[in-house]
Amino acid sequence: MKAIQRNTFIKRTALACGALVVCGAGAATLSSTAVFAQSAQGEIVVPDDVKIFGNDNPNVRRATAVVNGAVITGTDVDQRLALILAANQGKISEDEQKRLRLQVLRNLIDETLQIQEAKAVEVSVEDAEVDQSYARVASQNFNQNTQAMDAYLKRVGSSPESLKRQIRGELSWQRLLQRNVQPFINVSDDEVNEVIDRLKASKGTEEYRLGEIYLAATPETQQQVEANANQVMQQLRQGGSFVAYARQYSQASTAPVGGDLGWVRLGQLPGEVAEAVRDMQAGQLAGPIAIPGGYDIVYLIDKRKVLTADPRDAVLALKQISIEFPKGVSETQANARAENFAKTIKTAKGCGDVDKVAATIGAQVVANDQVKARDLPGPIQSSILNLSPGETLPPFGSLTEGVRILMLCGRDDPQVDSGPNFEQVMAQLEDDRVNKRAQMYLRDLRRDAVIEYN
Repeated sequence: MKAIQRNTFIKRTALACGALVVCGAGAATLSSTAVFAQSAQGEIVVPDDVKIFGNDNPNVRRATAVVNGAVITGTDVDQRLALILAANQGKISEDEQKRLRLQVLRNLIDETLQIQEAKAVEVSVEDAEVDQSYARVASQNFNQNTQAMDAYLKRVGSSPESLKRQIRGELSWQRLLQRNVQPFINVSDDEVNEVIDRLKASKGTEEYRLGEIYLAATPETQQQVEANANQVMQQLRQGGSFVAYARQYSQASTAPVGGDLGWVRLGQLPGEVAEAVRDMQAGQLAGPIAIPGGYDIVYLIDKRKVLTADPRDAVLALKQISIEFPKGVSETQANARAENFAKTIKTAKGCGDVDKVAATIGAQVVANDQVKARDLPGPIQSSILNLSPGETLPPFGSLTEGVRILMLCGRDDPQVDSGPNFEQVMAQLEDDRVNKRAQMYLRDLRRDAVIEYN
């Protein structure tokens, strides 16, 4: 769709997906749908001299802010910040933690406003629903039961109550939008058909799945915001979690889904961002990029061609043959054994014969017939897609892990992507418009709120 000033092309709103912990990062969305981004006007600005009780005893509950009479304590901020620190394995500097603390406070203010508004219009979320979502988060995101999740949260300095409050806020806002916003959204058949026609016309052009961290700036705050953006970029280069930083720092509507913009084309992006993205490879970062209204940090998750089958979506049947090295083996000895291993496996006449050949040298064989080429490491993807059944890749491994050889046994190529159908496009356009209204709704709540800072 046509690009706009301060473009942000978002994924599903909280209405469709939930948010941070309810549904996680989520899947890619339709690439053709754009919405207006959140304006900087109307947002609550935390004063520079706000006192954050970061060094207080967490058992002493002292107010950091009071939102329409509801107290947000230093303990609340500390426990939410602890989740971010845990996600980044504690690799966040003291200065960065101070900036994150301010962002967490902003998030808690918004969350409080959402819960208050839902209650005011008699939209309720039962405790049982919150507990159910909490159990799902423990299982899907952490592979734990609720008891283990409780213990983990306490161990990292957070609490089950903090996470459950976040879940309640997300469910309350989701339900509020479903009742007060979604019924008043209309999308015409002509609009849907126009989107589908544009998709077909762009067949074969490249599109990019991007993550974004957007920091709004005014002429007065530009220097400080740029410094903050450089700090975030530095933390990301040192291994910080992009998703965690996007959720807590980004001021774009994509923050709840870890900054995931979904699939977009260069023409949908601000010119400055498009220029940077054009030559990026999957896994690369760029930024901070100055754009109208602020700064962008972008992460290229993947790229593909519109309505074109991607060979990397092929499903492969593989056999892995492996040997281990005895302890204390020298590199020369290991190389000689690896060479002999590779020669022996090459004598196998395809996947049906490789188990027998492997047994003659004590090698182990495991099979998997549901491997997506896309899920393999980059250097292996292109090589294995050029194999015929029964052929192998060169051996790979190390002295400690031994040597492995992959043999291709079969391949199911992906079908040509016919693109989203009418109903999918309709749903996405509706979701995007709900999201725009939701942002306006939240800005109104911020503007009318009575907030006291300590």
